[in-house]
Amino acid sequence: MTTVATSKDALAQARQRMEKAVEDFRRELAALRTGRANVGLLEHIRVDYHGSSLTIQQLGTLSVPDPTQILIAPWDPAAVPLIDRAIRASDLGLNPTTDGKLIRVPIPPLTEERRKELVRHLHKVLENHRTAVRNIRRDLKEAIEKLEKEKKLSEDDRKRALDELDKITQAEIKKLEELSAAKEKEILELK
Repeated sequence: MTTVATSKDALAQARQRMEKAVEDFRRELAALRTGRANVGLLEHIRVDYHGSSLTIQQLGTLSVPDPTQILIAPWDPAAVPLIDRAIRASDLGLNPTTDGKLIRVPIPPLTEERRKELVRHLHKVLENHRTAVRNIRRDLKEAIEKLEKEKKLSEDDRKRALDELDKITQAEIKKLEELSAAKEKEILELK
């Protein structure tokens, strides 16, 4: 359980922790494939480079020359086969091509079945983040109620704090749902 000194601390902490959950959801959405090239798609891929696990962004420049391709220009030509192998080993189903200096990652169009699968995955991720926000609410609700039991908060202040906590929770869940709806539309949109 979270400990707080005042109801204002609890509300500030709730806002901060819930915003982190929304930000995490945004990052997960960026990595979700939509059929359109996006450098965020490769963000989570790690490359074993000279004994260190680095992201592709740490090894070169990523760009999107057209909507169906990601171009990677590694700073060290020795990293080309390592990046190629890491992309092939990922669960994205991408097949990069290399010319020794550059790596081209074509983004194939999504099938209807794959789109539906991505939407199901999106809904799971959304529900996980909704649950995280609700858990934050529960923790801070308990902390506020504990303040009242310890006589550090009046009953009216507790009610006001809990009402404000509910408003913050609903606003953050609404943000998650709006982000999800926009991403779902983007996934299902045929190009």
